[in-house]
Amino acid sequence: MKTRSVIIGTGSYLPTRIMTNAELSLKIDTTDDWIRQRTGIQQRHIADDGQLTSDLGYEAAVDALKNANLESKDIDLLIVATTTPDLTFPSTANKIQQRLGGGSYPSFDIQAACTGFIYALSIADAFLKSSPQYKRALVVGAETFTRMIDWEDRSTCVLFGDGAGAVVLEKQETESRGLMENFIASDGAHFDLMHSTAGVSHKGEKGTIVMNGRDVFRLALQKLPDAMEKVLALNHLEAQDVDWFIPHQANKRIIDAMAEHIKLPTEKIIYTVHKHANTSAASIPLALDDANRQGLLKPGQLILMDALGAGFTWGACLVRW
Repeated sequence: MKTRSVIIGTGSYLPTRIMTNAELSLKIDTTDDWIRQRTGIQQRHIADDGQLTSDLGYEAAVDALKNANLESKDIDLLIVATTTPDLTFPSTANKIQQRLGGGSYPSFDIQAACTGFIYALSIADAFLKSSPQYKRALVVGAETFTRMIDWEDRSTCVLFGDGAGAVVLEKQETESRGLMENFIASDGAHFDLMHSTAGVSHKGEKGTIVMNGRDVFRLALQKLPDAMEKVLALNHLEAQDVDWFIPHQANKRIIDAMAEHIKLPTEKIIYTVHKHANTSAASIPLALDDANRQGLLKPGQLILMDALGAGFTWGACLVRW
């Protein structure tokens, strides 16, 4: 038997405020058709004034715990993937931990932009396998990315939304379930393709998003198929063995290009980009929970996840449900 980290609960939270493409077209020179054709996005959720990343993450965490039939006292580790923390310090994970009821277990943030959830899963998996101290981990991806948007920049403001997703991982001795393989990587040489215009040590402010969309698309086509093929090959599997592909929901064209590259039919893809837009580190757990709540994920099915984010970071994860 192998020690594996098994996903035993999923959760999500989306702000109630929805901004459609039609509403956005009243602010900038764009149309619903233009956005849909280039991105697949139809709408996005926007956090209310005063609603923080930790608020979204907390709701998703509570939802995941409920789905796993657990309470916060049953958790041994909390990792939050976010690019938009409430404060420079303490961590957003600390704030979520406090609202869950506190505790002395480790809680911390990680920042790998849109690949953050894949990174956080990999870290949590390593913790669970490394020590008897850790039996269950709560992994959250939470973002208020619209707070960093330049609403006059048509190339970026149409792309992003706010939200949070979470999973509960439990260490089990099993051959038939759990995280089978994680692959994460980065290359700082591509730093300039997507970044914020400022930061604490740079200008003392958060800045806004700058992105070279065409080159990001090219980079995704280079890096993501390789990551997916690596996690499959390490387990002597092929794309045809995958039951569900749950990618980072950045752009439908990128998702479809990835699936086509490894010959995955579209009926095996979970799409939420049309209703959530790009929620960065929250997008994969949001899509995972969406599929779980619909009853699409069945025991024994093979799930492939991947993401590419600023840095540039990328990664893939293979899970047996």
